[in-house]
Amino acid sequence: MSDEIWKRAEIESPCVKLCVVHPEARICIGCLRSIDEITMWSRLSPDSRSAIMADLPSRAPLIAKRRGGRAARLQG
Repeated sequence: MSDEIWKRAEIESPCVKLCVVHPEARICIGCLRSIDEITMWSRLSPDSRSAIMADLPSRAPLIAKRRGGRAARLQG
């Protein structure tokens, strides 16, 4: 049996096995992909995967938590 299929030069999934969908942003907090992107990943072209991978860093602010809470607001 050949391991060739596992050695293809494909763009790997950005999955980090922290699979939780942010309730407001509707993206995974682990890999920052949408549910549709996750579902379609294995069927996407290399160009489509590259485009998604390039966009992922810009999505991080969508799930950033507010820091400080009420105490920080009262100090200001």
